[in-house]
Amino acid sequence: MQKILLIGAGTMGMEHANSYYSMEDVHLVGIVDLRREQAEQIIGEYDTKIFQTLEEAVNALEHIDVIDICVPTFLHKEYVHKAADYGIDVICEKPLAYTLEDAREMIEYCENKDVKLFVGHVVRFFPQYAKVHDLVSNGTIGDIGVVRTKRGGNFPAGWRDWYADHTKSGGVILDLIIHDFDFLRWTFGEVERVFAKGLAERNIEHLDYALVTVVFKSGVIAHVEGTWAHQTFSSQFEFAGKRGILEYDSLKEEPVLLSIRNSNEEKGGVAVPQSPLKKSPYYIELEHFLHCLKTNKTPIVTAEDAYKAMGISVAALQSLKTGLPVSLDKVRGDLK
Repeated sequence: MQKILLIGAGTMGMEHANSYYSMEDVHLVGIVDLRREQAEQIIGEYDTKIFQTLEEAVNALEHIDVIDICVPTFLHKEYVHKAADYGIDVICEKPLAYTLEDAREMIEYCENKDVKLFVGHVVRFFPQYAKVHDLVSNGTIGDIGVVRTKRGGNFPAGWRDWYADHTKSGGVILDLIIHDFDFLRWTFGEVERVFAKGLAERNIEHLDYALVTVVFKSGVIAHVEGTWAHQTFSSQFEFAGKRGILEYDSLKEEPVLLSIRNSNEEKGGVAVPQSPLKKSPYYIELEHFLHCLKTNKTPIVTAEDAYKAMGISVAALQSLKTGLPVSLDKVRGDLK
């Protein structure tokens, strides 16, 4: 039985808790959050205890295998360090940290404490994205030239409106489309340079948008769009290759559409079938991390992957500020 302590009873905390409650041989033993009523809503009839502080939880609980951190980005470092000090393995929601310096320090701190650190880049576990990763890797549509991705919706209502505070949040570039940066790097390898445009520097209250052009060392060009200016959350992608196109739009019924060019250039499309999900991508991700802890296997997404995804976000934020392309080998570690 793997025993989990969850830090944070917000939206992501609820998602993680529901996943743990659905797993066999996993017990969510506690939730740490100052908002007791919110934590009680998550727990329902389960025998999970509520604590005000991490220290209180560790002192009260007999055993903890994993501390799962689902608090705002700017608090990740504090709780990762505390978990490592207790010698307890960590699952931390993305992004790993607010600055690259903090992210590197967190990785090294966990290594020095002999504590495993997993980072929740869940998009790799969405079946549509996993499918297109496999199709691209297998050369189904040939050499890729251009990629377009988009995700976003409403401006998020975070705890104490922290997403609107640029000293705590990196906006859509760090706290949203880092998902796509991680997925694209997983699929195409390392990034050479980025160029970004967006609303962050205009400081429009509760609106954010960015369009980032990412040039990979392989030659692939990706246009990554993120928005907190729309009503309905959605995600899309389009991969244009020499032999065809792969498309996905979460607002449409088709899961993944594969269009192969015929010799006469006639266009046709066939949906790549996907079974209805019995398990959410968060369930699959967390189950994978817990399995890696049991077996000592390397996870699909590592802490170093999370660090490199942050590097792309930081480069994009610097490009947004300067109005110039930024090479990844010249990225500073801060977001200011």
